[in-house]
Amino acid sequence: MKTTRFGRPAPVAVMALFAASLAFSQSGPTNLQEGFVEVPGAKIFYKDSGGRGMPVVFLHAFTGSADVWEHQIPAFTGAGYRFIAYERRGFGRTVANASGPTSNVADDLLALVNHLKIEKFHLVGTAGGGFVALDFAVSYPQRVRSLTLLCSTGSIQDPDFREATRSLTPEGFDKMPESFRELSPSYRFANPEGAARWSAFESRNRAPEAVRGPAQPSKSSVTLAALEGIRIPALVIAGDADLYAPPALMRRIADRIKGSQFVVIRDVGHSAWWEAPDTFNRTVLTFIAKH
Repeated sequence: MKTTRFGRPAPVAVMALFAASLAFSQSGPTNLQEGFVEVPGAKIFYKDSGGRGMPVVFLHAFTGSADVWEHQIPAFTGAGYRFIAYERRGFGRTVANASGPTSNVADDLLALVNHLKIEKFHLVGTAGGGFVALDFAVSYPQRVRSLTLLCSTGSIQDPDFREATRSLTPEGFDKMPESFRELSPSYRFANPEGAARWSAFESRNRAPEAVRGPAQPSKSSVTLAALEGIRIPALVIAGDADLYAPPALMRRIADRIKGSQFVVIRDVGHSAWWEAPDTFNRTVLTFIAKH
């Protein structure tokens, strides 16, 4: 495992690519296609920039939706990639039949990429989206070009790991405001407007109760031992002020994925992609450009 504290300069060619994507991002928003894909018991909503670039699929947190990637869309499409994000069952505009058949999270993602006629793609999952990313990487490794896992416990099933994660959140923690739990104090102090916008996304991310359907299981048993079988290029990112998945936890996951790169972004919490988008975008673009 290769460990990096953010601040290490990227290769010149990648920095030039990122600079070009940043300039593109400042020229205006990217128009995205929106649609639904039919899966057993649900219609899954997705956004897709289209084009011939290598696809990058983004998986939102439990506090997010396909809308939250506004800082990533122009950076990644500007760098020549095809941006795709979707909303899992229970989130946003995805409609699930509460009495209909269900499926697992990995097979829903598989149905989406098959619908879009995508064979291989880069996969980026944050927080709860990281649960799906690891399940898909274990279940369908042949479809993944690279894996980026960000600020996520990964729904690891090992009893000692689960107990350790539970110990991080004391009684009453889940009654605290989501913004307190998922945004660093530095960000909330320095960027109240950004914190308010994050909270606005969070307040409308859940689908109406009537269309959520049953909770979805994973396809595979995601354990630390299962991670040792992953041979996909992997980037594991931690925020050093993350209350849910601090660097020590994320490092334990990275240690099990052979050849993974481990990066800590300073002074950010559980929503590092939102709090430090330029750092996050540059880190991921540098990584996926190699694969």
